[in-house]
Amino acid sequence: MADTPRASFWATLRAVLWSFVGIRKRRHYNDDATSLNPKAVIVAGLLAGLVFVLTIVAFVHFVVGA
Repeated sequence: MADTPRASFWATLRAVLWSFVGIRKRRHYNDDATSLNPKAVIVAGLLAGLVFVLTIVAFVHFVVGA
């Protein structure tokens, strides 16, 4: 069995962001399932979630004027 090349961090982050949206083609999903490192997916997911929450908090502060 040949070793599949591991995805870069940017490819992992792109896959995580697509999962936030919930739109993904089956072919891309299958490619991700074989090439993504689970630890990198967790780190990218936590970072993307943190950025998402901080963006919402900043937007609310901007709208409310606090």
